Amino acid sequence: MMTVKEMLAAANAEVPRISAAEAKTLAEQPQTVLLDVRDAAEVKASGKAKGALAVSRGLLEFRADPESPLHDAAFDRAKTIIVYCASGGRSALAGKTLKDMGYKDVRNLGGFKDWVEGGGEVENG
Repeated sequence: MMTVKEMLAAANAEVPRISAAEAKTLAEQPQTVLLDVRDAAEVKASGKAKGALAVSRGLLEFRADPESPLHDAAFDRAKTIIVYCASGGRSALAGKTLKDMGYKDVRNLGGFKDWVEGGGEVENG
C-alpha cells in the first residue's frame, strides 16, 4: 500500500519538473503536446495554456491508450508531453501514468499559475 505522499515522490522521481520558460520553448515545437489535466470546470474558469490539450485526469488513460475507443489522436508516444494541473500534484501523477503507458518523454510543468506567471499565453478553455 502506498500513500499519496509516496506516490507523488515516485512520480516526481520519474517525471522531470521543468520551468515555464522551458515549457514555453518546448511548446513551440510541433513534436510537443502541452496537456492540461485539470477538470473541465477549472479550465473553463481560468482558461488554459494556448494550444494545450485539455483532458481531465480521470480520462487520461482512456485518451492516451491507442487501443481505447476514446483515444485522442493528439497523444503520440513519439512526442514530448508537458503536463500541468492547478498546483503540480495531478500533473506529477498523470506524468507517471503516461510513462507507465509507454510515453518516453514526459515533463511536469507543475501548475497553471506557473505557466501564467512565466508569461505563457492563455486561451479560453
